[in-house]
Amino acid sequence: MTQIVKERVRAFIVENFLFGDASQAPADDESLIENDVVDSTGVLELVAFIEDGFNLSMADGDIVPANLDTLERIAAFVSARAAAAVAAE
Repeated sequence: MTQIVKERVRAFIVENFLFGDASQAPADDESLIENDVVDSTGVLELVAFIEDGFNLSMADGDIVPANLDTLERIAAFVSARAAAAVAAE
């Protein structure tokens, strides 16, 4: 699931923040914030995409660089949340 999450988030970033220029797509471990790919408004757009695209609800405490700064961190966060939701069912 982690790879699928990375691919979907990368596609969203390329389309919405890099104007379709896939050559500028960040590596899995590159900071989206430090590399000016995503700004504060972009973080909100990214959160909305994650919530809608992966059927998750994010609390304010979840919206931190530890969860959203790289594709790897986003994928780990989404995968952990999805696994927790399945376990709770």
